[in-house]
Amino acid sequence: MTSPAPHVPDSGGTAPTGHPNRPLPPVSQVRPGVWSIPVPLPNTSLRYVLVYVFETDAGPYLVDAGWDTDEAYDALASGLAGIGTRMQDVQGVLVTHIHPDHYGLAGRVREASGAWISLHPADAAVIPVLEKADPDPLGLAMLRRAGAPQDVLDRQHRRLRALDPRRDMPKPDVLLEDGDRPAVPGWELSAIWTPGHSPGHLCFWEPRHRLMLTGDHVLPRITPNVPPPRDEGADTLGDFLRSLDRLNGWGASEALPAHERRFTDLEGRLADLRRHHDQRFEEVLAALEAGAEVAWDVAAHMHWSRPWGGMEGFTQQAAVGEAFAHLRALARRGLVHEEPGETVRWRIAERS
Repeated sequence: MTSPAPHVPDSGGTAPTGHPNRPLPPVSQVRPGVWSIPVPLPNTSLRYVLVYVFETDAGPYLVDAGWDTDEAYDALASGLAGIGTRMQDVQGVLVTHIHPDHYGLAGRVREASGAWISLHPADAAVIPVLEKADPDPLGLAMLRRAGAPQDVLDRQHRRLRALDPRRDMPKPDVLLEDGDRPAVPGWELSAIWTPGHSPGHLCFWEPRHRLMLTGDHVLPRITPNVPPPRDEGADTLGDFLRSLDRLNGWGASEALPAHERRFTDLEGRLADLRRHHDQRFEEVLAALEAGAEVAWDVAAHMHWSRPWGGMEGFTQQAAVGEAFAHLRALARRGLVHEEPGETVRWRIAERS
């Protein structure tokens, strides 16, 4: 397998996968009783999220739901009809994480069917933050701490004010902890907590066919965005790398990600992702050695799928956030010294 390309996050937190006008892949049977339905995404070259369907005598259960648009709802309803069931028959929606391309449509599915929605408690705790009037106070605060220029902060503030901040997000009915077995009759699914891409990201293990549903945690070609740590001392990238280790040793016959395509050799892909972040660490250290002192300047030295000079808005913010996450991980390893303040400064740690 090839190493993942350097990337810049897109709407779903991952990198572009191809031309947005290409037709979606077809609904397909993964294994007896397991189906994959591509559900289109708005305004992103990721193009679709893969919703997985588990058949039971009680009705279908979904893993993820899609973005809350009419087009996505219709595609999901059509896909369910194509495999001989209906939206009204859905019994449960197991959501891998809180991002809108996975969680957004869950509320409409519940309204149509009465299905329960599950989520990890750490992601459920994010919902009140997302419903606040200010749509992204933490993102702006991160850019300030990262040393972003004032004109960038001003432009981002204007973009945020132009958004409609009012959100009415569905609340989960079921909270799934690590190791829990969701109530899906006839299946022995297990939840695996894999924080990093989001605080409460969940993967699901299906032992009958040895399937690992990886959400956004592990994708076949691109790497998930790892957001900046929000709390002092938090290490989101360290969490992500430790979560990769949690998927080792299951003997999966196939990995079922939420984007792109299904793939085999999960262990090889895990190794690819570790190598990718090792390369990222080298880029960050090289930037510091070249004189960068703040995360903004470190991000400018890193290699992305789009030129740094052409980035703006949330794409640029996500890139800076990922640089921040790598810096914090290096600090936790004792390789970088973090100097807290209104603008956080970083330097290579002195060798003892």
